[in-house]
Amino acid sequence: MQRLRHVCLAVTLLLPAASLPGQSMPDGSGHWQGNIQTPAQDIVIEIDLARNAAGEWTGTMSVPSQKLRNLVLGDFSTAGTALSFKVRGAAGERVFHGALSDGGKSLSGDYTQLGYTMPFSLTRTGDAKIPQRAKSTAVRKELEGTWNGTIEFRGAAKQLVLTLANQSDGTVEGNILNVEEGLEIPIAAVMQKDSSLTLDLTAAGESYSGALNTQGTELAGTLTSGSLSIPLTFRRTSTKER
Repeated sequence: MQRLRHVCLAVTLLLPAASLPGQSMPDGSGHWQGNIQTPAQDIVIEIDLARNAAGEWTGTMSVPSQKLRNLVLGDFSTAGTALSFKVRGAAGERVFHGALSDGGKSLSGDYTQLGYTMPFSLTRTGDAKIPQRAKSTAVRKELEGTWNGTIEFRGAAKQLVLTLANQSDGTVEGNILNVEEGLEIPIAAVMQKDSSLTLDLTAAGESYSGALNTQGTELAGTLTSGSLSIPLTFRRTSTKER
């Protein structure tokens, strides 16, 4: 009987820790602060992760030094203590692959951008602080869809793609994709009056004001970033997209 007891104890100790009664995997939700260690300098970032009512992951990232706030995260993947996600934009850009440790208080791993991989390290400092996106009234049908634009900034051309989509609840959602940087900027608020359209791009500290031409094919206006005002015309590239 003594020998049998020792065998049972050995089997128990070989079981994975996650399968033992009373233990569970750490959860990645919360407000995280830390940095990405680039070759030039450490970049301070803030990450907020949470699950919505359906149990799906949601999240945002802020980079105070670059005046970027609440960029939308997506493509979440979890396996044990492993957690990965990306900043919404082009495929393969701004991807975090990390692992939770210290009872879910630390999250560290590798961050990939433009083909470069750099370490990141975050510490959980409290509950997630994901702001509720304001609801904007649906726009006119001719404003829905995808629009292409190009701006000239410091001698370089940047392609921007504006997407606006009315929702079933009578609101509108949209974003502007910076193609070269693979970065999606969510539109915080959409304001329309007759043919005039104003977009609040709080995440990048910018705004856009334009007017739709009579043919419904161009939005001509200005992108404002701080004290800078840059001419920007969007041209329709497709019909309404969902």
